[in-house]
Amino acid sequence: MRHRFYVSVLFLFSIFTFSCAKNTASEKKFSKTLGELSAQLENPAITQQVRYSVINRIANLYYAQGKTDEMVLFLTEWVELHPSDTYNSYWLFMVASNYLKEGEEPLAEYYYERIINNFPDLLVNGESIHFSCLEHLIQISKSSQNRINYFNRIISNFPQNVSITEMYSRLALEYENVGEWDLALKSYTLFLEQNDASTIQIPGLPNAYTRARQTVDFSKSTKDWTFASLEELESSVKKAISSYNWRALDKYRSKVNFFAMSWKSSESDANALESFSMHDYMRGNRIRYLDEMDESSTPTEAYLRTWGWTSYINVWYLYFRKVDFPADPEIHGRWEWAGIYFGEKL
Repeated sequence: MRHRFYVSVLFLFSIFTFSCAKNTASEKKFSKTLGELSAQLENPAITQQVRYSVINRIANLYYAQGKTDEMVLFLTEWVELHPSDTYNSYWLFMVASNYLKEGEEPLAEYYYERIINNFPDLLVNGESIHFSCLEHLIQISKSSQNRINYFNRIISNFPQNVSITEMYSRLALEYENVGEWDLALKSYTLFLEQNDASTIQIPGLPNAYTRARQTVDFSKSTKDWTFASLEELESSVKKAISSYNWRALDKYRSKVNFFAMSWKSSESDANALESFSMHDYMRGNRIRYLDEMDESSTPTEAYLRTWGWTSYINVWYLYFRKVDFPADPEIHGRWEWAGIYFGEKL
């Protein structure tokens, strides 16, 4: 047993000794290579292209050894000491990308910002450093105001690299986030002017076209069908139904984006938007409604169950919603009759 123990200890000691020797050899090789590269860098006769290759090799040497702190220090010091270096934007891009990979997003954002604001653009392997910085900044920035700046820069400077249609859609949302309603409407309008606006699929924005179309159309409308409160809208609609006043119902209906569809359909469906007159469905029918709004109603949406409209679709739910249009404070928060759902609720 003791003999086996000694053998095990000796084996482990051999592994440790071999590992240390291997690490020492690797460190010596690293130091030797670094020394040779540093000597080349100090040569006053070095050409710009060779200097670029040497700096790049030193940075990658540090990175390969897991010495990322040393790599960052080396590159940032080089930029500070050599402000006229043509490749400074690339050196700082390496720094920013390292921080991004390590999850240090605020530091990555600082360096990406520093590049686009203080250094000329540079093509590396055919790719623009500024464009790459802007792409990363859009992803990591927590500020809508900053993202507005980034989107506008991409639209102005790199339209060939992106979908301008998508850029206008995302830009409009950022303007909404900061309350710049006029600029949001302008961006939505520019979005709608693009040839592929109605067909584009934008990740995270499944109803981009419908949202833009409804927002722009609503902004241009008179909005004179809105009511100050849900109670006022409900009372007016019920009174019109009871008196079979189809003209009043037509007047109360939203004149923009009004829909009439089944519960399984979507407002974005081509056949969802309707412009029929209530006269076609009230004549000769006995229309009724519940005294109370449906229990599924919320502070911003309400459903009134009605029936007797047609023999084939007897039940209609009238859909009322609070107007969400901060661009016009006098209209924002009022109520409108926005649509009809056919049939019993699913």
